[in-house]
Amino acid sequence: MIVSTVAAQRRALFVFALALAIGGTRFATQTWAAGAFAVGKCGAYGQAYDYAGEGPARAAALKQCKGACTAVTMKRACAALSIDMTNPCGPHGYAVRPHISSSLNEATRECYKFGGKECVIRAWACDAKG
Repeated sequence: MIVSTVAAQRRALFVFALALAIGGTRFATQTWAAGAFAVGKCGAYGQAYDYAGEGPARAAALKQCKGACTAVTMKRACAALSIDMTNPCGPHGYAVRPHISSSLNEATRECYKFGGKECVIRAWACDAKG
């Protein structure tokens, strides 16, 4: 009987430690879940993902983007940039959506909406859980 009690205590301790580890992983993923996507002229872009906050993510994305750029934030989402392949400095579109497929589709639609003839995805990024 003593052996089975010790074994049961060890199993209980193992299950408790496993639950703490899984809970800690979830907390870390939720904490590091801010990102940004910067868009500029002529297909310029910058991206940052899995930052602790939106401010540092925005700064990192803008630093990568050449020229005058606009940054949009993404939190647990995906962003995409589409440009017109026939005129990279012309029409473009970008989108931030919960899933990669919807952000790619919406960015392409936006490019065509603004007059693009052959719109293609130039860049994309997903943040945690995106």
